[in-house]
Amino acid sequence: MRHTKILVILTLLGGLLLSACGSSKAEETPTQSLEQMQTAAVETFAAIRTQTAQAVPATATPTITNTPLPTLTPLPALPLGTLPTSTPTIGGGATNTCNRLLYVSDVTIPDNTVVTPGQTFTKTWRVQNTGTCAWAAGYKFSLIGGDALGGATLTLSTAVSPGAQFDISIAMTAPTAKTGTLKGTWRMSDAAGAYFGDALTVVVVIGGTSTPTRTPTPTQPTAYP
Repeated sequence: MRHTKILVILTLLGGLLLSACGSSKAEETPTQSLEQMQTAAVETFAAIRTQTAQAVPATATPTITNTPLPTLTPLPALPLGTLPTSTPTIGGGATNTCNRLLYVSDVTIPDNTVVTPGQTFTKTWRVQNTGTCAWAAGYKFSLIGGDALGGATLTLSTAVSPGAQFDISIAMTAPTAKTGTLKGTWRMSDAAGAYFGDALTVVVVIGGTSTPTRTPTPTQPTAYP
């Protein structure tokens, strides 16, 4: 559209110039044909366009630069067997090797012994000191659960060396107001009151006819510290 307007303007200007000349001069000077004027106008427009294109600076084509991705360094492989391992311990802490008590056998009144109401008897357990420390005088053997059957806490009067066996005896009395199976659980504690070793039990049947059973000797210490 812009090119067409320029061409028309140039044509009109050419016509005005021709009409301004006198009639006598027109007879002397040959008149340009329409095709010649159009050709001159096209050449003028082409020259103007060339000059305009040369005046406009060329736009530089941006160059795309490829940025390399960072290289990930692989972690060193751990050899087999280097992962940390933990050894579970009983009771959530380190195993106490100082104070230990292992049940050996029932010397008297095995489990399920039948007794009469009001009967007095002495319960005796044979145990062994399997720790690395001696049981000092003042250690206590006391009830931790069940029926005491009239028994009282025993306080050691002498030390028990590591590896030695020891008989613990508690005097008891069967109640007169109860019948059936009664059970009491006892355990040793050190001077600070911390319990250790196997728990020992007494089980009697009052007024029954059950046959006494002897508790078997455990082949390994129980899970008590």
